[in-house]
Amino acid sequence: MKEKVKNKNLQEAKSNKKDEFYTQLSDIERELKHYKKHFKDKVVYCNCDDPRVSNFFHYFSHNFEKLGLKKLITTCYKSQNMDLFSENKSEQAIYLEYDGDKNGNNVPDPDEIGIKKLKSDGDFRSKESISLLTQADIVVTNPPFSLFREYVSQLIEYDKKFIIVGHQNAIKYKEIFPLIRDNKLWLGYGFKGGAGHFINEHYEDYATANDRKEGMIRVSGVHWFTNLEISKRHEDLILYKKYTPEEYPKFENFDAINVDITKNIPIDYDGMIGVPITFMDKYNPDQFEIIGVGIANLGLEIGIEPYKPEHKKYRKEIQKRGAVNGDLYMMVNGEVTVPYSRIIIKRKK
Repeated sequence: MKEKVKNKNLQEAKSNKKDEFYTQLSDIERELKHYKKHFKDKVVYCNCDDPRVSNFFHYFSHNFEKLGLKKLITTCYKSQNMDLFSENKSEQAIYLEYDGDKNGNNVPDPDEIGIKKLKSDGDFRSKESISLLTQADIVVTNPPFSLFREYVSQLIEYDKKFIIVGHQNAIKYKEIFPLIRDNKLWLGYGFKGGAGHFINEHYEDYATANDRKEGMIRVSGVHWFTNLEISKRHEDLILYKKYTPEEYPKFENFDAINVDITKNIPIDYDGMIGVPITFMDKYNPDQFEIIGVGIANLGLEIGIEPYKPEHKKYRKEIQKRGAVNGDLYMMVNGEVTVPYSRIIIKRKK
């Protein structure tokens, strides 16, 4: 029940567009320490940030020399009408440019930061913001979740490297999944415990006592998405279980076995396997091939049937349990079972 209430608050935040959720410095530091080699002599662009409160701006400006950056650019949306996880209260859209310490104190002083006004509202889709984007080598920010598809599409269109925050549900988007399947986008190292604490003043945090942080809200399932090469994605997933037909039933409408927990992928099965979305956090393209995803239209693309002809009498039950054309389902002991979304994979080694 608490999870439902928390999710309701997040949806209200997106609907009301009065959200003041922004990323902890500790979470940024924990992730970006793995990418330091990529930043040398690069222009970094944070295009969904108010630099007065953005910890992305703080991180890069205070580590400018250590990272060997060429330039840091940050844009600020002009009003409160942006979207999830950004403070954006400026009445004037601005952008900041910082190209390093000038007085030797290794601190980004105000007179070393160039503040310039934008003619438009600072939206990442505006001509001015796109012009700044073309100057950048790497984009690092927490974009609006509701605009995640459009945001990533823009980065791909302009061939930019990026490290951005998103929700793991984005893996299932028809605009995002093909990028993951084709190894043009993958998951980073992730948030501690699979959840992020975002700074927030207006919504009650329903996290457990041990995981509660004052002035913050805990959001499960958030992750880092990137197209920068990291060692994590080439680490083999260590497997130990043996395949048995009893433990790994096949889907009725697709020739693949079902695995409910990533660590239980059988070590000796060479056919197709349906695994949970959380598998993507362990995905190694040298070890597995991604075939497709077992949901709706994307499932139809790889030949997942709505239902078998002999199961026509179960059609209403299958649909009642949430399955639509392209979703996977099983029959276990004569009962219809519709698992959560499954990524279809196949072993390479």
